[in-house]
Amino acid sequence: MKKIISLVMFLAAITMSAKAQIDYGVKGGLNLTSMSFSKDVFDSSNKMGFFIGPTAKFTLPVVGLGIDASLLFDQRSFNVEFESREGHATVASESIKQQSIQIPVNARFAFGVGDVASILVFAGPQFGFNLSGKKSIGQIADWKFNSSNLSFNIGAGAMFLKHFQATLNYNIALGKTGEFDVHSTAEDIKDVFNGKYDGKMNAWQLSVAYFF
Repeated sequence: MKKIISLVMFLAAITMSAKAQIDYGVKGGLNLTSMSFSKDVFDSSNKMGFFIGPTAKFTLPVVGLGIDASLLFDQRSFNVEFESREGHATVASESIKQQSIQIPVNARFAFGVGDVASILVFAGPQFGFNLSGKKSIGQIADWKFNSSNLSFNIGAGAMFLKHFQATLNYNIALGKTGEFDVHSTAEDIKDVFNGKYDGKMNAWQLSVAYFF
C-alpha cells in the first residue's frame, strides 16, 4: 500500500509541475482469462469476465505523451479440472470466480489526425486487491487467491473525437495469482499430488471509455 501511495504522489507531482491537462471519464470492458499452473494435473479453460470504473487521462505538454489511471471493479473466472494420476479421467471440476479492485497506471503515446482520431500505444503496472474467498474443489483441493497482486499491461487502441476510446491489451501476472492446496485421500492422488501448487492468471482485455 505504501508503494502505491508513493506512486500516486509521484504521478501527481509530475502532472502538477508539467501543467498537464486532466480528463475524467468512465471505463468498462471484457476479460478473457487464461490460467497456467505449476503442475500438469490441473487443466483449465477460459471464461469471460468484465471490469468497470472511473478513469482519468493526463496529457503532458510533450506532444503525444500522457498517463492514464483507473479504479476498476474487476471480475474474472475460469473452469478447472483435476485429473487422475494417469490423466485418463477427470476426478473433479469447478468454476472459480475472482472479484477484485484493479488500479492500472499506464504511460501512453498517441499520434493521429488532430482531434478527429488518434492511435495510441501504452504500457504500465497494474495493482490488484482481491475481494474473493477460498474455493473448494470437491474433497480434493482448495484454491485461494492472493490478497494482492501485481501485473503488467501492454496494449494499443484508438481515440475518437476527443471523448471516445477503445483499447485492447494483454494483462500479464507478475508472480502467482493464487495457490492450490491439494489434500486428497484418494489412493491415486495422495502421495503423488498432495501439496501446494501456484497458479497465474493472465487476461486479454477489451475496453471502451468515455471522457467527459
